[in-house]
Amino acid sequence: MIRALWTAASGMEAQQLNMDVIANNLANVNSSGFKKSRADFQDILYQTSKAAGTTATAGVEVPTGVQVGLGSRVASVQKVFTVGDMQGTDNELDLAIEGNGFFQVADTAGETLYTRAGALKKDSTGRLVTSEGFPLTPEIVIPQNATRVSIGQFGNVEVFLDGQSTPTQVGTIELARFSNPAGLSSMGRNLYAETTTSGTPEAGTPGDLGFGTISQGFLEGSNVSIMEEMVNMIAGQRAYEVNSKAIQTADEMLQMTNGLVR
Repeated sequence: MIRALWTAASGMEAQQLNMDVIANNLANVNSSGFKKSRADFQDILYQTSKAAGTTATAGVEVPTGVQVGLGSRVASVQKVFTVGDMQGTDNELDLAIEGNGFFQVADTAGETLYTRAGALKKDSTGRLVTSEGFPLTPEIVIPQNATRVSIGQFGNVEVFLDGQSTPTQVGTIELARFSNPAGLSSMGRNLYAETTTSGTPEAGTPGDLGFGTISQGFLEGSNVSIMEEMVNMIAGQRAYEVNSKAIQTADEMLQMTNGLVR
């Protein structure tokens, strides 16, 4: 009976982590470029009382055996990199990637990080930077006398300078892609870092084979579905509830056993 207590407790613990994942998804429903996470579950050790295939009597084998599981656990929490809905903003520095790829930015230590959030700004020197002030890589600088910025679907950045009617190209946005984006390490602030399991980043121009294109004046919204997360929340709550009921039932059975009188 003690085994049932610990088995049900492992189920409650797994569902608690599942609820943490769902809560984080819902909290970021309005975060640009946010990618939802999903908890994957697996069963754990089994106690084998009788192995399948053992001999019961002469010439007779046990067909199935007796194995009792000891609960469940969360095997992984992975990011789901489906594309979110595109939201028009009419801001010339808001960019969305339609398809595969990440913007490349440099942090304060000079390390390259990756993001899908394209809400770019200009810093004091005219560089295109993220909301945290991290510049794009390769660096793109908008001249101070630029009156308008035009960013094409293939990443070419052109500006119209004051007094000029023809555009001047000041750079090209490059994207990076990974063979296993789910292996990226989430750094917060919509940033990801390369890991050994994500694979080596491959840089390329938007529109190249395997890379998405750029949409100016749009932001990629979160790929979180409120309806789906609410259903997952209800299912997780019920699973937590039924595991707690299993603990209660096991406790009552132990209480009955302890109350037996010779």
